[in-house]
Amino acid sequence: MAMIEPDFGLGGNLPPLDSPKISILTQDHDGSIATFVIMQEEHTLGNALRHIILKNPAVEFCAYTLPHPSEAKIHVRIQTDGSCTAMQALDKGLQDLIAVTTHVKTVFEQRSEEKYEGY
Repeated sequence: MAMIEPDFGLGGNLPPLDSPKISILTQDHDGSIATFVIMQEEHTLGNALRHIILKNPAVEFCAYTLPHPSEAKIHVRIQTDGSCTAMQALDKGLQDLIAVTTHVKTVFEQRSEEKYEGY
């Protein structure tokens, strides 16, 4: 009897294990404008990352798209004022997002422990 493989909503479009998580799709000559492809991600990361990157004063534009609903990847387009590259803005955005989510997790765990301390 054949076993049915579970569908995790990825449409069977998993990249090879050795493929990079983030790659550059397009980039201008000085690096201030670029489009990045982030594999195995959708709106959850795309919207949060866009929001964090736009807080950087050097970033003039940042948006993300899902090229196709059946593909688990996003395209993130970043344009800076030239004081940093789009790659640097993406790196700072990822680091800032890690810091924010780590803080949220820490506070959540502390509050959960306080609430259920007497149980």
